Amino acid sequence: MSKFLFTSESVTEGHPDKLCDLISDTILDECLKQDEYSRVAVETFASNDKITIAGQVTTNAKINVEETVKRVLKEIGYRGKGIDIDVENSIIDVNITKQSSDIAQGVDVGGAGDQGIMFGYACDDTEEYMPFAISYAHKLSRKLTEVRKSGILPYLGPDGKTQVTVEYENDEPKRIETVLVSNQHDADVSIEKVREDIIEKVIKAVIPSKYLDENTKYYVNPTGRFVTGGPLGDTGLTGRKIIVDTYGGYARHGGGAFSGKDATKVDRSAAYMMRHIAKNVVANGYARKCEIQVSYGIGIAEPISICVNTFGTNTIPEEDIKKKIEEKFDLTPDGIIKYLDLRKPIYTKTTNYGHFGKEGLPWEKIISF
Repeated sequence: MSKFLFTSESVTEGHPDKLCDLISDTILDECLKQDEYSRVAVETFASNDKITIAGQVTTNAKINVEETVKRVLKEIGYRGKGIDIDVENSIIDVNITKQSSDIAQGVDVGGAGDQGIMFGYACDDTEEYMPFAISYAHKLSRKLTEVRKSGILPYLGPDGKTQVTVEYENDEPKRIETVLVSNQHDADVSIEKVREDIIEKVIKAVIPSKYLDENTKYYVNPTGRFVTGGPLGDTGLTGRKIIVDTYGGYARHGGGAFSGKDATKVDRSAAYMMRHIAKNVVANGYARKCEIQVSYGIGIAEPISICVNTFGTNTIPEEDIKKKIEEKFDLTPDGIIKYLDLRKPIYTKTTNYGHFGKEGLPWEKIISF
């Protein structure tokens, strides 16, 4: 289509699913700080004032899971008082065992820890090589947290969501059709004030005016009230925001979640590597868009398949791009870990506002190849 609308969403760090992602990634980082060869696969479930952590961890690290969880809750800024989780009186239930020896025997020899397919994507919509809609949805979510924690809008709560609908014309983002923001707030603040403040101090502070016009629609807390939030308002679960974590639905997803998994799990490490490669295909001028799929088998080191798709935007043959990838990169699990230096405790940096498009992460580095 020469003209179409596309929508992506993001959530703030106080959203119950993102709370769970952050707890899982914090436990991972705490293990890696003490033992870089930790094997971690941790999931978190949050409901009301109870947090359940379960999974498999093989490590020499000694961490206090309950203290770690409560530190995360405080950093996010939950306030209790019947509107979100009560940090001091929360119940922390831990059910963690060691990694299965059946899985470990395949990983120990350098193979993948599971079968699966992973995708990486990049395009020239934005300076960070991310699709336009998810880029601005994340910027809005980050701004909601910023104005809350800095005291600009102190009545906002930690739980929030954003959604951006972009109008494309001839495959280029031209304008924003709709912005939707829902954010938790104090009960004594009027909906009129919430809407006015968020439009002026969040939406218009983030989105360049050239993308907003008289036909742009703004929806702020469209139900009229959002006081109860976090896991008190809705249950949370690790790995339930995989489209928010990646490309906002603009590119395909293999299905595996990221948070709480160490780098021997290829659903995380290979997705990071495919993003790195796709970004550098675009940055090096080989295409304006690039999506790369890779697949693995449990216990097998080399990828089973690699597929390059540039959607007709390539400047050199896709076969040549694939050959360049195979010549430049070691795509075994060990090769990816070494290349991206993935045994470092960097994972809490990834949890919120997307795993891609952020400065300072090794898979976002631009290289020549």
